[in-house]
Amino acid sequence: MSIIRGYSQLPEDTASDIGGQLARRMERLRKRLAKVRHTVAIVSGKGGVGKSAIAANLAVRLASEGLAVGVLDADLNGPSAARLLGVRGAVLQVSDDQVEPATGAAGVKVMSMDLLLASEESPVAWSGPKSESFLWRGTLEANALREFLADTAWGELDYLVIDVAPGADRIAPVHDLIPDLGGAVVITIPSSLSRAIVSKSVTMLGDRSIDAIGYVVNMAGYLCPDCGGRRPLFKADQIAFDGIARLAELPFDPEFGAATDAGRPGVLEWPDSLAAQAIAEVAGRVRMHMEG
Repeated sequence: MSIIRGYSQLPEDTASDIGGQLARRMERLRKRLAKVRHTVAIVSGKGGVGKSAIAANLAVRLASEGLAVGVLDADLNGPSAARLLGVRGAVLQVSDDQVEPATGAAGVKVMSMDLLLASEESPVAWSGPKSESFLWRGTLEANALREFLADTAWGELDYLVIDVAPGADRIAPVHDLIPDLGGAVVITIPSSLSRAIVSKSVTMLGDRSIDAIGYVVNMAGYLCPDCGGRRPLFKADQIAFDGIARLAELPFDPEFGAATDAGRPGVLEWPDSLAAQAIAEVAGRVRMHMEG
């Protein structure tokens, strides 16, 4: 088992029996995921749209409904799930060739590269032959993601929420490891630039025949502290994606966001807020899609 070292260097036996190693790892992955009822990816082609915060709050909302939920932070180079779910600095326990995930807010199980780094300021150091670093890096990232899925003792889960790294190209590695991915929720903000970039991820979902459950518009205005009305943050046309349902709009809420950033997800800290209500709506739509 190499989940602790896998992020920084190639396995020592990479050069021998590659086909056999891969087959064994994929079989271990298959057995692990057999205990997961539903998998849902949270995707966005663009960074900075609040995708990870929504993923964390969605997972907590599902868990608060009595479901067993895990979060896989698939953003290996910019991990944030551990912080958002209140387990940054947790010590991972390794036993019997598996790793026990950290337990975050509402009992959500968490596996994130952030749990393997010395501090929040520490970057991920991918090591390999310098002359071919652009090739080895992809291999290392794929190995690490596979180990996160296969070597984590997720146990019986109703939902595994996967926080996919920004970029349309990041969807493929996740789908390769989870070919029966249950569906995806797309996150955008109400700007024409965001829509243009995020649309590439929507296209990738279609190309991969992954069900797009719908999209969420984050930072959809803010509540005026004086009049209480909703005001726009962006001057943009109506954001929409062809053939995909709009699940919810989340207004910009400083209190909700600050609580989530501090590891106290807003759906718990501010349950009556408009943002929390929107997350509840998304959770309901996800469950409807997955459970029928």
